[in-house]
Amino acid sequence: MRPVGSVLDTLTAGGVLVHYALWVPNFGTLADVSLLADLAERSEGAGWDGWFMMDHIVHQGGDEPTVDPWMALAAAARVTTHVRLGPMVTPLPRRRPWNVARQASTLDRLSWGRAVLGVGIGSERTRELDAFAEETDPARRASMLDEALDLITALWSGKPVRHHGQHFRVDGVRFEPTPVQRPLPIWVGAVWPSRRPLRRAARWNGVFPLALPGPGAVSTIRRRIGPDGDIAVEGDDHPSEEWARNGATWWFQRLPADGSIGDLEGLIDAGPPR
Repeated sequence: MRPVGSVLDTLTAGGVLVHYALWVPNFGTLADVSLLADLAERSEGAGWDGWFMMDHIVHQGGDEPTVDPWMALAAAARVTTHVRLGPMVTPLPRRRPWNVARQASTLDRLSWGRAVLGVGIGSERTRELDAFAEETDPARRASMLDEALDLITALWSGKPVRHHGQHFRVDGVRFEPTPVQRPLPIWVGAVWPSRRPLRRAARWNGVFPLALPGPGAVSTIRRRIGPDGDIAVEGDDHPSEEWARNGATWWFQRLPADGSIGDLEGLIDAGPPR
């Protein structure tokens, strides 16, 4: 099996390695798996380091065209060789953790060790919780997320798993094959300035914080999650080195969900702001 390093080609800014990724809606103009695969391949050719997809069942009004992100990520994995891939983020409380364990492991093997699993509690800003009788209490969803993460990583071990928890139960199941990466990175979604997601992220491999007031907030996050985890920040403007100096390791450029195909191709072809 072809090995893939854990560190991609990067730009050193202020002594910190910074990667550049596209953050891709799975709805609107981009609700087309063939188009997404073409754009993922194009992004790699333009020098981007990551291709991360949102995970929505419905969005806003609930009637927008939408595609399954895992199917789209698998298509992207087949036409790329080095970009990192993953959902950013998948709301684990509305998904079965054993299914996500299989999906992420499969994507990691299909991509020869390039998968990242982004996770969160989900949002009530869309109708993908209440419209499907999913859990709407944030505290309960947070508890479900923590238990699901423990269960997923246990299943990835390849050892028999017996789990009788508050929310999930698994009776003596062993998952094979395991992911290529040991560990397969888990990044936790957070909304600034909430502290609980940062405490959760400190247990795993990275954090994707939204609504940051500026680069200074990254240094606070770095102190809370420790020196080793990835911090991925998102914005529409070109990043300054100040983000990197404060501890950011990834910069995400969001693709517009309602952009024309020509505009999307132009944004991708411009490449990362190195």
